Amino acid sequence: MTPAVRFQQVSRHFGQVRAVDGVDLEIAPGEFFAMLGPSGSGKTTCLRLIAGFEQPTSGHIQIFGETAEGVPPYRRNVNTVFQDYALFPHLNILDNVAYGLMVKGVGKAERIKAAGDALELVKLPGYGTRRPGQLSGGQRQRVALARALVNKPKVLLLDEPLGALDLKLREQMQEELKSLQRALGITFVFVTHDQGEALSMADRVAVFNDGNIVQEGTPQDIYRRPKNRFVADFVGSSNVIAPDLMASLGGERRWASLRPEAIRLAGDGVEAQVDNASFLGAATRLTVGLQGARLHVMLPAGADVPVVGAGIRLGWQPGDIHYMDDAA
Repeated sequence: MTPAVRFQQVSRHFGQVRAVDGVDLEIAPGEFFAMLGPSGSGKTTCLRLIAGFEQPTSGHIQIFGETAEGVPPYRRNVNTVFQDYALFPHLNILDNVAYGLMVKGVGKAERIKAAGDALELVKLPGYGTRRPGQLSGGQRQRVALARALVNKPKVLLLDEPLGALDLKLREQMQEELKSLQRALGITFVFVTHDQGEALSMADRVAVFNDGNIVQEGTPQDIYRRPKNRFVADFVGSSNVIAPDLMASLGGERRWASLRPEAIRLAGDGVEAQVDNASFLGAATRLTVGLQGARLHVMLPAGADVPVVGAGIRLGWQPGDIHYMDDAA
């Protein structure tokens, strides 16, 4: 099967800055693919390379088997949804959605019908006569999505599209985006720095750091089996345990990760002391001191919470320890 997107040793340099540095990547047709990483890690530059807003310094990019480098954005079968929506304030919603079709020379009746259908798709029927300034942030994001989808792209690029929304609306839009992607069956490439967003929505995730992909896999693989210290710490805030401490706890003398929710209070476990307790609603997070290290422990709702300063004992299953390839 021809990949929807393929990077072969793609680099993008800005002077001495290697924003993307020799990335290999394949995204399958119909896949919801997330690029996850901190600011400056290279994920957004990769998205811009797919869109055609940037050209690679070296390497080869294909979109559904066709060479992409040198091809301008308007000739690529992709569309982009931006965090700031990028709507025209002087146009009504219907004309905003239909704008790309107008540029392509599509007749008025056809583009107005297509724009109306796209607004139905994103659950905004009847909003066509309003202006962007009359809509909420979530509604404007839906309009931006409709405007991108009306062109029927093979690949939809989403650049931090939910970053400006409040938590409840962001969670609602996460569910709706995933449902929409499944219904349409087109490839979504989603850039985010939000670990929870990537893990909950994507079929596969690529974790970026310093212009490279440091790990790629399903959300479950990346969460449970981080490749190195960076991934363990960035994706889900795992406890990263140094080799000497791991050995003193009866394990191998290697870097290891242990998820906070895998640790339990156990009468026959290792001794620790509670330094802090934070109530999170569905759980309580303890920060504990253990042989000079600080670990996080996640207690489920309803569990007895020890007081700060109390001595406790902690335990876990041997299979909950994940040893990492390196300490990077």
